[in-house]
Amino acid sequence: MGQAQLQPYRSRVINGALGRVLEIGFGSGRNIPYYSAAVDEVVGVDVSPEMLALAASAVAGSPCRVTLLARSAESLPFADRTFDTVVTTWSLCSISNPVAALREARRVLKRQGQLRFVEHGLSPDPGVSKWQDRLTPVWCRCAGGCHLNRKIDDLVRSAGFTYAELSTGYARGLRPMAFMYEGMVTP
Repeated sequence: MGQAQLQPYRSRVINGALGRVLEIGFGSGRNIPYYSAAVDEVVGVDVSPEMLALAASAVAGSPCRVTLLARSAESLPFADRTFDTVVTTWSLCSISNPVAALREARRVLKRQGQLRFVEHGLSPDPGVSKWQDRLTPVWCRCAGGCHLNRKIDDLVRSAGFTYAELSTGYARGLRPMAFMYEGMVTP
């Protein structure tokens, strides 16, 4: 999938963020241009210091304050109810324990906060999901721990979130890699 085809997903998910934002799986900072004036600060967390180093130019051009932390999302160093919004974009696939990361996200969200996400994952189509299960062991080794077969809606729900919005469907591309989950949930 090309970056251009992912722009509408990024735009929809990031545009609704507000206040103090925690972005899990910050990576190279591709989401920075999509944050609006409604965002006061972005705290980006990523397990890879190398990816955060790549984010320097995006952070330098950001209209809002950005703080980066190299650490795992499964154990966040923030007090309870610290953030107005938590954002994940194509990161739950590679987190070792995505439910633990989502529980941490829920813990640090304010009571009226929201988790906004777009992730790829398990297709409901049996033919596609069979291929996702077959490919995942090799794909994980080649693609930075990315799992093609995680059922994102169930992971989010099992962390204690309630869905306000959820849409699913295929993006253009190879179907085992292109089933998308996009949504907004509350604690």
